[in-house]
Amino acid sequence: MSRVFNFSAGPAALPTEVLEQLRDEMLDWRGQGMSVMEMSHRGKAFVGIAEQAEADLRELLAVPSDYRVLFLQGGATGQFAAIPLNMTRPDSVADYVNTGAWSKKAIAEAKRYCRVHVAADAGGRYTAVPEFGSWSLTPGAAYLHYTPNETIGGVEFPFVPETGDVPLVADMSSTILSRPVDVSRFGVIYAGAQKNIGPAGLVVVIVREDLLGRARSDVPTVFDWQAMAADGSMLNTPATYSWYVAGAVFQWVKRQGGLAAMERLNRAKAEALYAAIDDSGYYRNPVEPGCRSWMNVPFTLPDPELDKPFLEGAKAAGLVALAGHRSVGGMRASLYNAMPMAGVQALVDYMRDFQSRHG
Repeated sequence: MSRVFNFSAGPAALPTEVLEQLRDEMLDWRGQGMSVMEMSHRGKAFVGIAEQAEADLRELLAVPSDYRVLFLQGGATGQFAAIPLNMTRPDSVADYVNTGAWSKKAIAEAKRYCRVHVAADAGGRYTAVPEFGSWSLTPGAAYLHYTPNETIGGVEFPFVPETGDVPLVADMSSTILSRPVDVSRFGVIYAGAQKNIGPAGLVVVIVREDLLGRARSDVPTVFDWQAMAADGSMLNTPATYSWYVAGAVFQWVKRQGGLAAMERLNRAKAEALYAAIDDSGYYRNPVEPGCRSWMNVPFTLPDPELDKPFLEGAKAAGLVALAGHRSVGGMRASLYNAMPMAGVQALVDYMRDFQSRHG
């Protein structure tokens, strides 16, 4: 069976080269006589895997020395709670920017632990990012949280907010490793693994050291960043296999030329697909052009009745996971790092063919 082009928003496609490596190492990792998933997380072999993964991620993102890198469990959703539990008291005010579905989830969770002030809300159908000058920021807020890329709506920030002394917290689940980023502008970056990092079951948290040690006394230990940092993310048994796969992906990204190369490829993929949509007079993307995501491209057909035949034809052509999120419908193509340009071109060709037959 040949592999399909998988446009899933997550769990997403992994690079074929990485999958082949995992296959070859499945039963015997480098002479150990066992799979990585069978290893003790305290053993020399896995500790080496973990340390190399962190070193490679630090190199790729140019993480400053005064930041800690944590490999945790609970996904990005777990961090929706961990962030206020580590950075606020019940009477603290935390600023949030609402640009869509994942921002809303983060806001709802934070409200359980602190006072949330929505500093900006894109409102309506969430097809743009609010102008920064219109934001209502709280002086002395515990932090400002935003979602640089909304996976469901396909809305992406074209800028990094300036927050002064207020720590900036970003959910980069959908954009991490897709291009260079200046980590020093952020207090906390967190990202679920299942898009550009590896399989589900892992979340990466990059936190500035001066923000550690602020957790509430009743925070669960596995969500206490300082406790996890003190034990190398191994206070409990970590998601060892996901961590190992993440390390293999980091090395793959390095072999591709690093994040500068990823940026060039991802920009080209997105531009090709958006051009096909905009030039068609048939398909439509609802997001304002200046706020369009490189990673998640939603689009609709002229008639929702055409959605089913479009998806059936796409599957027959080896193009899968194109259905839009159940909350918005239509189509969505996710173009994470592992999606090659050939996959985007195959989708564009199929879209043109479908239009010629149904337009």
